[in-house]
Amino acid sequence: METKEFYTGEEIVDKYIGPKGTPKREKFEADLQAFLVGDAVKRARESKQLTQEELGRLIGVPRTRISRIENGKDLNFSTLSKVFKAMGIRAKLEMGDLGKVSLW
Repeated sequence: METKEFYTGEEIVDKYIGPKGTPKREKFEADLQAFLVGDAVKRARESKQLTQEELGRLIGVPRTRISRIENGKDLNFSTLSKVFKAMGIRAKLEMGDLGKVSLW
């Protein structure tokens, strides 16, 4: 019987993306975090039964901007604050040693 090797997710990312601290790994992790934030915005919008166009109207941006936000692009604190405020969601960011910061 053939023996199979198993690898952790961290080992696979190290092998194919690069070890922590390398520019390629830093970019990968930043892109992943942006994607996760965008996905959270999308799920929150959908739970409020809003279309991208409706959410865009609430914060004064075009639907295409909402799409970019949900895809992890074009993210900034100002826009995220407007998005969560428009949906009536209190959002806090964990800032490590600095503590938590409320978006609005």
